[in-house]
Amino acid sequence: MTEPATSRPSRREQILDAAAELFARYGFHGVGIDDIGRAVGISGPALYRHFRGKDAMLAEMLTGISDRLLDAGRSRASSTAEPLRTLDELVRRHVEFALTNPALISVHLRDLDSLAADERHRVREAQRGYVEVWVEVLRLARPELDPATARATVHAVLGLINSTPYSAHLGTAAMTALLHRMAMSALTG
Repeated sequence: MTEPATSRPSRREQILDAAAELFARYGFHGVGIDDIGRAVGISGPALYRHFRGKDAMLAEMLTGISDRLLDAGRSRASSTAEPLRTLDELVRRHVEFALTNPALISVHLRDLDSLAADERHRVREAQRGYVEVWVEVLRLARPELDPATARATVHAVLGLINSTPYSAHLGTAAMTALLHRMAMSALTG
């Protein structure tokens, strides 16, 4: 039997959420295992029942979100034959992700290089795959774009959307509408 979507996050998810918030605020190297434990109401050493260390938390949060974005992007791209509708869905989903996960974006931008080389490579591969999903859809919607221009456009749009941890000065609904409008204008230009 599966749990309803509204179930409480697992202890592991709670730890990752707390670690992401702390890493976003203080940087990966500025946070200790005791800080993370305190944030979830357990001792720092008790975290080792869930993760082998702080490095494992960072790896799981960044590889996990990169894999989920790629899987969701592929799913959306294969769910419709209408490229403009698919672009709209990709933008909506990424805006939603960015506005609900600003800590993950901050951690990624600041601390990706703190990952071990193999984990950093895995994150980069998933990100490249995610961008390529967008590029393929964009080129279907705008066949006049060459691959390099389409890729540059996608990177610019994702950069715009991912700037929200530093630029979200509006309420969520207004920011969602603004980002969606700007992203779609840039993509469909």
